Amino acid sequence: MRYSQHLNKTMLGSLVSRLTHRSSEPAAATPPADKDKLVKVSEKVTSVIDQSNYLSRDLSWLKFNERVLDQARSRQAPLRNRTLMERLKFLAISASNLDEFFMIRVGSLYNYLDYHKQRIDYSGLREVPFRKTLLSATQQFVRDQQQVFNEELLPLFPENGLQLSDFENLTADEQAVATDYFDKVVYPTLTPMLYDYTHTFPVLLAKVLIFGVVTHNNETANLQSLRPEDEESRQRLSFVQIPANLPRFLSFERDDTVLFLPIEEVVRYNIKKLYRNVEIESINLFRITRNGDFTLEENDDDEIDFIDEVRQKIKNRRLGRVTRVEVQTDCNGNVGSSWMMNLLKKRWEIDELNVFESETLLDFTALWQIIGNPEFKDDMPSPRPPVQPLGVNRDKSDDIFETIRQRDILLHHPYNNFEPVLQLLEQAAEDPNVLAIKITVYRLAKRSRITEALLKAAENGKHVSVLFEVKARFDEENNIREAQRLQKAGCFVIYGISRYKTHTKLLLVVRNEGSRVVRYAHMATGNYNEDTSKLYTDIGLLTTNETYTHDISEFFNVITGHSLPNEYNYLITAPRDMRDQLIRLIQAEAEHAQRGLPSGICIKVNSLEDKQVIDELYKASQAGVPVRLIVRSICCLRPQRAGLSENITVRSIVGDFLEHTRIYYFHNNGDPKVYGGSADVMVRSFDRRIESLFFLADERVKQLAILILQDNLRDNVNAYELLEDGNFEKCQVPEGGEPINIHELFFDVTEKESMSARLFDSEQKPADVAQIEDEYQENAERAIANI
Repeated sequence: MRYSQHLNKTMLGSLVSRLTHRSSEPAAATPPADKDKLVKVSEKVTSVIDQSNYLSRDLSWLKFNERVLDQARSRQAPLRNRTLMERLKFLAISASNLDEFFMIRVGSLYNYLDYHKQRIDYSGLREVPFRKTLLSATQQFVRDQQQVFNEELLPLFPENGLQLSDFENLTADEQAVATDYFDKVVYPTLTPMLYDYTHTFPVLLAKVLIFGVVTHNNETANLQSLRPEDEESRQRLSFVQIPANLPRFLSFERDDTVLFLPIEEVVRYNIKKLYRNVEIESINLFRITRNGDFTLEENDDDEIDFIDEVRQKIKNRRLGRVTRVEVQTDCNGNVGSSWMMNLLKKRWEIDELNVFESETLLDFTALWQIIGNPEFKDDMPSPRPPVQPLGVNRDKSDDIFETIRQRDILLHHPYNNFEPVLQLLEQAAEDPNVLAIKITVYRLAKRSRITEALLKAAENGKHVSVLFEVKARFDEENNIREAQRLQKAGCFVIYGISRYKTHTKLLLVVRNEGSRVVRYAHMATGNYNEDTSKLYTDIGLLTTNETYTHDISEFFNVITGHSLPNEYNYLITAPRDMRDQLIRLIQAEAEHAQRGLPSGICIKVNSLEDKQVIDELYKASQAGVPVRLIVRSICCLRPQRAGLSENITVRSIVGDFLEHTRIYYFHNNGDPKVYGGSADVMVRSFDRRIESLFFLADERVKQLAILILQDNLRDNVNAYELLEDGNFEKCQVPEGGEPINIHELFFDVTEKESMSARLFDSEQKPADVAQIEDEYQENAERAIANI
């Protein structure tokens, strides 16, 4: 909502003063004895962590979010400077990531703490000292977030045509507009919830802004207190939740500036309307995060409704134990009511490590509203249009079946459009020759063309089988709703498989083509989500190769029926034997190195956490195998440790696109074996999920995958190198060197470049690379002749 108003001058409100002001009072000194104790404990913990051959999963995730936050920092980019809106975007992403971290990872830790179960982190720490270590590190991360906002981004607001304000710094006319908005829109939605000896503690929602209001009643005769002799017994606490469906900011135009007024400031200024004839002692703004980690228990009772069980778990997530409290402080760093905070900590069984104080805005995800303001749409660079995949005619074919029959196609998103996949489904839905469609679904777009195509196919009488994973975290409700739409339309819908999550991405279209039935397949590393395909890097293979399609048919028979195939030719699946097969491929490289043969491993995944695979990579390194790992987020492997992993390097790519591609490369004595697929190197991927990796058999397809790995290893714009101590170091463009940014580079790759790609010098040159070079020479000569 926008309210326009003209002013002859601009000003920074007291809100901004509160956000940027620092107290001049020195912090209280820690007593020497206590300080020595803290140092001693810290040294002991550090020693345990440093001695471990593995890095902590949760601490590694925090390091990943630091790399996301680094994108918002003020620094000279090699290719261009990021705009303020781009930097605010990364700050908002880091905040959203942290919300999920407290819901899932910290929530999972409390599942051990609350039920007195033992847990030893990869770092070697048990659950109690690890909680202190993890939350202390998170406290530092939150301070870093606030520093980036206060010192690097907020000062840029005025020169970029925006500013923050509180209620007092509005003009009289603007105050009237804001007050009218409060009276007509906000006030009717607010409900003070009293907590005292006659009122139970209310259910407070997670991830919403809440005012804790401490009131004082002077009429002691009417106050039946548990401790009438105590002055604090005259205090009462109530809560006012601001509905999450209200805009976080009201905006006002002032000349060339847009002023943003946070909704909490509107409520704070008018909150006395909810407490008439009552003395307010303090108004305290806070926000909580709850444990969102849950698992579905196996139950042999066939009468149990699986969907109802999922829905009940979703409800329980809303009532989960509190894992974090964010509270806004004043400009001196003081919490409004220490009495309230002590009460909340006792009630929720937390301590000061769970309390995150902030002088800034609570919840930086609110910045998305500023980023999306129409006034600043030009401040977000327009994405480059996608290009056609290599080997596909530049002119769009109206017949996707004909295009796929010509050759295997490797789609590399977002550089290549997701449209061929959508075209395959939409054309199959209308084509009278298509007999059946089978697909696995993990996440979908909100208004999914995938769903619409499947509905249309069912309406047209085709057999449609959909394995809908309703346990996809935070997408459960959307998936249940979409799955039930398909089921009502006549699709055969399976709601997941027992205790496993179906995370694999497979599509099969069966088409009668006269003399034979042809099966068209799509296998991918990413979801069937046309929205995220514009933001995530992924690969997908389109093919009619009968070896693939036979394997996929067998795979669908397993997950929809009771078939148990002896083996797959081009697929590696979990939980069947994926870990074992990957370990055998790693061991084969180690054997080659020990025999003096060429060897090498390159793996690109989102996360690397499985100890068994990590141990095999350590052994391969010790055998002399060069191991190159590209891991976006969590990495529990410790590289470059003497006697353990000298031959292993790890880098992380964090930039404009979210790296989601998973590729596994094994040198194989000069004839590389390369796989793509849905699985990361994680315990859950191997043991608790249905996953698949697909072998890249076509030489050109394989070479493009190798090019992706090669250029990921060359990137010096978005890359960070993991050091032996668990910290990351930003890669730099060498002086006088060329910046290499894969998020730009992959829009311009040629087939000749892909055919020449190498990860290790000892790779064999593809037999048809000379043919490709000849084709380019002929094309060049023809172009010259035409000129």
